[in-house]
This record gives sequence, C-alpha cells and structure tokens, in this order.
Amino acid sequence: FVNGKFCKDPNLATVDDFFLSGIDIPRSTSNPLGSNVTRITVLQIPGLNTLGISIARIDFAPYGVNAPHIHPRATEVLVVLEGTLYAGFVTSNPDNRLFAKILNKGDVIVFPIGLIHFEINIGQTNAVALSSFNSQNPGVITIANAVFGSNPPINLDVLTKAFQLDKDVINYLQKQLWLNND
Repeated sequence: FVNGKFCKDPNLATVDDFFLSGIDIPRSTSNPLGSNVTRITVLQIPGLNTLGISIARIDFAPYGVNAPHIHPRATEVLVVLEGTLYAGFVTSNPDNRLFAKILNKGDVIVFPIGLIHFEINIGQTNAVALSSFNSQNPGVITIANAVFGSNPPINLDVLTKAFQLDKDVINYLQKQLWLNND
C-alpha cells in the first residue's frame, strides 16, 4: 500500500497497467469555463503507482479558461500544443507577485507546487496544452470552488471580512454553481 494505492503483485502486472490510449482525442469544452482537463494519474494508469509522475491534457475553446487553482502535491510543467494561451502564477504572501506570459505553440511554463495559477485561451481558435506533474496524484483545488462552493458553506462573516465585500455579494457568490472542468 503506497500513496493510498495498493501495489499490484509484479507477477500479475500486464502491459495494460502501463498504457492508456485516447489522449489525442479532443474533449468537449461546451461548459461555462470553455475548457476541459483530462487527468491521467494513477487512477487511469495503475503502473504510475510509486513513480511520482502524471500528466493532463487541457482543451480550450476560444477564450476558455482553466480557472485559478493549485496543485497541493505537485509542480506542473505546461506545454502549449496548439493555440495561444495567457498563463501565469502568483507567488505567496507577502509579495503576491504575478508571473504571467503569452504562450504560443511549443512554449513551456512551470507552475511551482502549491502556487495559484491559471490559463486562458486568448485566441479565436481552439487551444490544447499538455501538463506534466511530479506526482502520481497532484490533486487540484480550484480557488473559487473551494472558497464559495464549499459544503457546508464558509461562514458569511468570514468571507465578508476577508474579501471586504457586502454580504449580498458573498451570498450571491455562494449560490452560484461552481464547476470543475474535468
């Protein structure tokens, strides 16, 4: 039992434990975010168990966004395969410095572990990116989903004071349907 997954007896392993097809197939981006993340972790390829790596394909409609999020257990390396993305990350307190860049086909950006980052397709055509992670299970926490879509909701007074917003605005945000793009 390693990293939450049972190790398979090596004598029972087959090539299918190390194989997955179909990552070349575009995924639907017809959702409010206009993006779709196809994660390939130890859940999809059991042979990744204990190897400390995983990948994801991200499909973007024109102006589609991969909303601000973090990976609590991994650094991410993203390469643009098609299209043009604006991508960036924000450093931790107290600086909260934004590092952002327009990325074209073939460009690569690194998002350090645990830092809030995002991508948006700024082109008028579809875009595709491939991300690699140094964890078999990088995890993902989408910021808006976690803050405004938690179950049960975070106390209204906490959010009003933290974001310095009116209670009606926080109530509105908490009533929204916060989507995952996977």
